[in-house]
Amino acid sequence: MNDPLSAATLAVRQVSSLEPEVAIILGSGLGPLADEIEAEASLPYGDLPGFPVSTAPGHAGRLVLGRLENRTVLAFQGRVHAYEGYSGAEAALPVRLAHRLGARKLVVTNACGGLHPAWRAGNLMLHADFINATGLNPLTGPNEASLGPRFPVMYSAYDPAYAEAARQEARGLDLELREGVYLGIAGPAYATRAELRAYRLWGADAIGMSTVLEVIAARHLGMRVLGLSTVTDMALPDRDEHTDEAGVLEQAARTGPAFRRLVRAVLPHL
Repeated sequence: MNDPLSAATLAVRQVSSLEPEVAIILGSGLGPLADEIEAEASLPYGDLPGFPVSTAPGHAGRLVLGRLENRTVLAFQGRVHAYEGYSGAEAALPVRLAHRLGARKLVVTNACGGLHPAWRAGNLMLHADFINATGLNPLTGPNEASLGPRFPVMYSAYDPAYAEAARQEARGLDLELREGVYLGIAGPAYATRAELRAYRLWGADAIGMSTVLEVIAARHLGMRVLGLSTVTDMALPDRDEHTDEAGVLEQAARTGPAFRRLVRAVLPHL
C-alpha cells in the first residue's frame, strides 16, 4: 500500500476498532498524560507503515487509543518535527490519521520558550493564535477537495468555546493560565537575539519548533482545536544564558502535573 495514511489507518484498525472523539498530541516532556489513559491499544510509530518516527528527546513515539475522562481519545505520545528531516505534510500526518480514525477535535500541546517579558518558566499558556515562521506548509502540493478547501481560512484557528473552557477550568484548579501567540520555527537551532527581538515585535508571546503545521492541517480538515503550552524557559534576547534540551525536559517534568490536571479537566467540555 503506497499511501502512508491508508497504510497507517489499516495498521491501527488491525488492533482496535475504537473511534476517538478527541486527538491529543503530546509535546516535549508532556508524554506522561498518555500513561493515564485507560488504553485499549498502543502502537509504536515504527509499527505503522510509512508513518514518521520520532527521534527527538522526550518523545516516546507511541500511539495510544483508549478512554480518558469519559472521552474516547487517541494520544500521540511525542511528535515529529521538520528539523528531523520531515516535510510539512509528514509532520502533519498524525493529525490526518486521527481524522481518518474518527477524531474531529484536537488538543495540541508543546513545550515552548517564553518571549513575553512578564512571564516566567513554568507558566501554562493557552494559544490565542499562531505565526508560522517555519517556511513550510502541510498543504503544499495537490489539494484533496474531499478533505478541505484549496485555500483554507486560518482566522480563529483555535476554537473560542474550547479556549473559554480552558480558562474556566484553570480558574477552578487555581492554575495561572497565560494567553498568547505561539510562533513556530523549523529549528533545530535556537533563535538568535535579533530574531527573538523581531518575533516579539511581530506580536509573538512564545516560540517553539512544532505545532503550527499540525494546526493548519487540522483546520483544513475542519477539526476544532485547543492549544496549550508549557513555558519551559524564557527566550529573552538580553539575557546572558539560554536553556538546552535537558533544561526544557526538566521544566516540562516539573510542570507536568499541573498540565495534566488542566487537560483532564477540559476534556469533558470537548
